[in-house]
Amino acid sequence: MIRNMIPPILSIIVYAITLAISLRLLAHDLENGVVRIAISLAPMVPAVFLCWSIVRAIGCLDEMQRKLQLEAFALAFAGTALITFSYGFLENVGFPKLSLFVVWPLMCTLWIAGLVIGRLRYR
Repeated sequence: MIRNMIPPILSIIVYAITLAISLRLLAHDLENGVVRIAISLAPMVPAVFLCWSIVRAIGCLDEMQRKLQLEAFALAFAGTALITFSYGFLENVGFPKLSLFVVWPLMCTLWIAGLVIGRLRYR
């Protein structure tokens, strides 16, 4: 199990490094719009690897662990949809606009909560 977590952990580290470099480069006044776009999207390369490594790691799990992951993903998917849609309606009545950057951390938080709930239930 730990061995399957090495690629996702490495990709998160590479993502963080790429993001820091990207933000630092974007702070400079670059004239070329295409270069700015490429630099801005550079962190997505390790993010794609992260997605691939998570799918691969789940493929190596036994049936029970896959069931836990599926239930956790279902909670994360449905919970994120409910929370973000609800907040979107609240923005119509004056709540501050939120960046789409809050969606992924919310989904990850709900995924972890789903895993904790599942592991407590199937002890």
